[in-house]
Amino acid sequence: MTVSNKTAILTGAGSKRGIGRATAHALAAASWNIAILDLDEASAKEAADEVAERHQVQTAGIGCDVTDEASVEAALAALDGSMPPVGALVNNAGITSPTRFLDVTGEEWDRIFAVNVRGSYNITRRIAPGLVERGFGRIVFLSSVSAERGGGVFGAVAYSAAKAAELGFARALARELGPNGVTVNSVAPGFIETDITGGALTGERKAQLVAQIPVGRGGNVHDVADLITFLCREESSYITGVTYDVNGGSHVH
Repeated sequence: MTVSNKTAILTGAGSKRGIGRATAHALAAASWNIAILDLDEASAKEAADEVAERHQVQTAGIGCDVTDEASVEAALAALDGSMPPVGALVNNAGITSPTRFLDVTGEEWDRIFAVNVRGSYNITRRIAPGLVERGFGRIVFLSSVSAERGGGVFGAVAYSAAKAAELGFARALARELGPNGVTVNSVAPGFIETDITGGALTGERKAQLVAQIPVGRGGNVHDVADLITFLCREESSYITGVTYDVNGGSHVH
C-alpha cells in the first residue's frame, strides 16, 4: 500500500491561516487523500474543496465536534466507504487560554481539556483499531512549547497542562501501538503566525518576541506542516514516541 490509497484525517483544519489547513495541503502534495473535520462545517468543506482542486486527491470536509463522541462517530461513519482507508491522523484541533491560574474557573479548565485532550482521545480511540488491523498508521499530536517551558506566548496554566497531557498520551500510545506498525509522535510549535496569533501580536510586543528567537523570525504554518508530513511518510517508520520542537531555537533543552 502507498499513501495514495490512504486517507489522512485532520481535526480542526478549517481555519484559512492555520497549521491544520497548511498540513492538509502538504499531505495532499505528498499524495495523501484528505479528510478535514472541523467544528465549522462550512470551513471544513471549503478547505476540502481547496485541497482537492489544488492537488487532485480525494477529499472530504465534515462538521465535527471532537469533544462529543457521538459527533465523532457520525463524522467517521460518513467517511466509511466514501474514502480510502485511514492511514494517518493529525490531532490538530485545540483551543488556548491566557487566563492566569488564580483566575481560571473549573468550567474553563474543563473546556480546555475537553478540546485538547478528550477530543484527541475521542477520535484516536475510534481510529487506532483500524490502523492496528491494517498494520500501518501515523498519528501526530499538535502540542505546544507551552507544555515544555511552562506557558508560552498565549497559553497559561490550563493550556500548558492540557498540551503536556497530549505529550504523555502520545508517548504511552507510541509504546502500545509500535508493534503494530503504528507510529505516534508530537510536534511542539513555538510562536507561529496563524489566525490566532496574527491579530493578537503586533508592533512592539511582536518585535520583542521575535528578538528572543535565534533564527530571527516568527514561524509560519509551513514550518510545522512540512514536519508533520515528514512524520507521516512510510519511510519514517523508525521514528516514534518523539516530540519535535518547531520554535526557531527560542526554547532549547
